[in-house]
Amino acid sequence: MSRTWTVLLPPTIDPVGPESLADIATCTSRAVYADEDALVADIDRYDAIITRTQPVTERLLAAADRLQIVAKHGTGVDNVDVDAATERGVVVANTPGENANSVAEHAVALLLAATRNVVDADRATQAGEWRRADFRGRDLRGRTLGLFGAGNAGTRVATLLAGFGVTCVAYDPYADPASLPETVSLVDDEVEFFERADDLSVHAPLTPETRHAIGAEAFALLPDDGVVVNTARGGIVDEAALVTALEAGDLGGAGVDVYETEPPAPDDPIASCPGVVRTQHNAGTSAAALANMSRAAAALVRTAYEGTVPETALNPDAWGPS
Repeated sequence: MSRTWTVLLPPTIDPVGPESLADIATCTSRAVYADEDALVADIDRYDAIITRTQPVTERLLAAADRLQIVAKHGTGVDNVDVDAATERGVVVANTPGENANSVAEHAVALLLAATRNVVDADRATQAGEWRRADFRGRDLRGRTLGLFGAGNAGTRVATLLAGFGVTCVAYDPYADPASLPETVSLVDDEVEFFERADDLSVHAPLTPETRHAIGAEAFALLPDDGVVVNTARGGIVDEAALVTALEAGDLGGAGVDVYETEPPAPDDPIASCPGVVRTQHNAGTSAAALANMSRAAAALVRTAYEGTVPETALNPDAWGPS
């Protein structure tokens, strides 16, 4: 293809990806548009969209007459209307695994911070309160971590925690048992999964099947010192049920990086729950991960430009470049 493409970029992106497209495309940041109305009015000049967390809606897609591909900078595509894209002949592809190590390390950090009361102890120390007995933690060694999702990030968590003497049990209907680390046991029954887990780490995509999949029934099966870590998507964990379990002492703590509504409200009740460590959807955004995802998303655009369906396309049958 000789025509230069026009690519819409997310408001923030590591420059390595856009720079790699300089020979085939001109790029414009979504930040130049005041709102979706302004973007919709101009979207018909774009051949490709690279998106992070910004929504790619049915309305936007309906006006995107030249659009060939939506490249997701990351794994989860819950912000992209894949069905609408398919109807318009637009392929949607993601970059799985590019931020897996970043997510996994963050999940382990949240688990350790919650089990060792790091944040509460820090706050007390900063306030000049010396209360050692209030911040006794517990060891991870000998415990079983439940991995709700055993893809790239989940299996990396298992590998990292093997050094702590932690074994893992995983629930993932799509996982290949042969691909799992030897410290991970795969089960196909959710009740057995929650019963065997001491702590829980969420690494599944948000789908109709996983929305609120972890709620009151799951928390009742975990031990009362169990910690729930979510670095995947907020809607997978029932936040109201999590608050209830924490306030009742039915759980030992939580590490929360993602929320059903982002940013969460200033009066979000989980903020006042005991044993909670919160971050700001940072798990997959280490410097290395951002560069990896930028580079990989740009590679998807180049693949489409060259007339080939990307290997990670979620809707390959929609592919029909004009």
